[in-house]
Amino acid sequence: MRKLKIAILISGRGSNMGALARAAMDPDFAAEIVLVISNRPNVAGIDLAMEYDLPFRVIDHKPFGDRQSHENAMSEALQEAGVELICLAGFMRIFSDNFISTWRGKILNIHPSLLPSFRGIDTHERALDRGVRIHGCTVHFVNGELDGGPIILQGALPVAPGEDAASLAARVLELEHELYPRALGLIASGKIRWSGDSAVLDVDVGVNDVAQVNPADGVL
Repeated sequence: MRKLKIAILISGRGSNMGALARAAMDPDFAAEIVLVISNRPNVAGIDLAMEYDLPFRVIDHKPFGDRQSHENAMSEALQEAGVELICLAGFMRIFSDNFISTWRGKILNIHPSLLPSFRGIDTHERALDRGVRIHGCTVHFVNGELDGGPIILQGALPVAPGEDAASLAARVLELEHELYPRALGLIASGKIRWSGDSAVLDVDVGVNDVAQVNPADGVL
């Protein structure tokens, strides 16, 4: 089976990278990780990449004079590795329009909220402040709008009475670790694809493949 070649971009601990790496260990998984790039040296995610025996490079943004030069260096590394899809896993840099155009339809991100609600940072605190009853995470394609690209999959969970942001964040993170590999698997197997500015489902995809994830019973 030909596998989709993916890269994972990190800036920190890379916990979602670990979830993707565990999924990719399954011989039937339709994607393989050919490169991990960190824009920061000495982060926990590098040790995790080594633990999973993933090829990695540190391309620190600080020595570069501008964003474009750093992105050019990353693009060169990605192209050398034959990367076909990029998965962001806690990558804390905003891409230029040029980078997004170069990799249009080939960048995935996972965001800790049910988009389009609570874009940006501090999602759990903001969700609690608004008194939401359902919270979760979203895998989406990346476009030029912050956390605004086409939605691929979403996972949802109930907010517990009296829950604080740390507890909610921990539960959502567990959900992310389930959702991200599922979304990547659907894309790598051709069941979801980018078309225009939309995430298009294959007509043969079953409801169980794309149902929202709920830790309580598997689907919501």
